[in-house]
Amino acid sequence: MKDTTNADLTIKTTGMQWKWGYDYLKGEGEGISFYSALDASHRTMSNNGGPKEGEVPGNDYLLKVDKPMVVPVDRKIRIITTANDVIHAWMVPAFGVKQDAIPGFVRDTWFRAEKTGDYYGQCAELCGKEHAYMPIHVKVVSAEDYSKWVHNEKKLMAAKADDPAKDWVLDELMKRGEKVYAANCAACHQTSGKGAGPIKALDAAAVVLDADKSKQIAVLLKGQNSGAMPAWPQLSDTELAAVITYTKNNWSNKTGQLVQPADILAARK
Repeated sequence: MKDTTNADLTIKTTGMQWKWGYDYLKGEGEGISFYSALDASHRTMSNNGGPKEGEVPGNDYLLKVDKPMVVPVDRKIRIITTANDVIHAWMVPAFGVKQDAIPGFVRDTWFRAEKTGDYYGQCAELCGKEHAYMPIHVKVVSAEDYSKWVHNEKKLMAAKADDPAKDWVLDELMKRGEKVYAANCAACHQTSGKGAGPIKALDAAAVVLDADKSKQIAVLLKGQNSGAMPAWPQLSDTELAAVITYTKNNWSNKTGQLVQPADILAARK
């Protein structure tokens, strides 16, 4: 039953604190890559004590994601699991699938969805303080709709491709950084930049205000405080440059400092 050969589609799922990365490795859609995280509105509802009546359509509270995995119906889907930081587990009960995702190792499993629809799961291995906010959403569609999705995704990827040699201006970095911050940072540091509880504030933070940008770059690339602040090497050079620039010039942090993608690339080496 664990035979994962002769799959129609192979997708690598990478667990990370606290979201999933999906890379379509083989089959229709090869080359598509994206991250899938809890929808920000659901985290806000959780922070405010849960949904109020009529606030959540259906039964997807804390299961809604910003971008689901999409697969075609009645096809053998091979899932390769690994992780960037600690042990996670990719679990979708409707498919009878639960596979650990372990840093430095790869494991695999498979499923074949017999009906179109939306299927949900969660990380099933305690992976840190945001473990409860790491859902999985698999959207199963017809073969025709899957081909349309692949076509649209590749168009979007081409449109988002950044010139690595481009020098960005402050306004461009701020607009890009605001989106990156909302998707990845606001859940912990808050939209106000004030943090919460043990989460440090970014507004007026010494490392953010420091003229030595390498210090903040190192925090984003390597993390700190034993993983309480996770590393974000999975973000692109442009995304990291943008979000650092955003924090350096938002709220009361009017430093005028810019970080370019080339700065991130140099720090990765």
